[in-house]
Amino acid sequence: MIYQLGWATLPGLRGLSCTEFRATPTTSPDNERGVAVEFASDDERDAFLRQLEEHFKARRFTNTADAFDSVKAYVLEHTAKR
Repeated sequence: MIYQLGWATLPGLRGLSCTEFRATPTTSPDNERGVAVEFASDDERDAFLRQLEEHFKARRFTNTADAFDSVKAYVLEHTAKR
């Protein structure tokens, strides 16, 4: 199933953080304004969302574009390795 990934970008004292990663089923992936990825199972999807939370919990960004591009690059790199 294909999922559109989303997350919250929140301000903090040390910069912006990315958190609250979610995956919404979609039949119309939008890779221009977001990140779409296919998962074989709910377990694979849930494990990847936990991986995103863990990877990005300590990272801080100076602006929303940098945060978005970093998450998108991470997801695309992950899907290319599968």
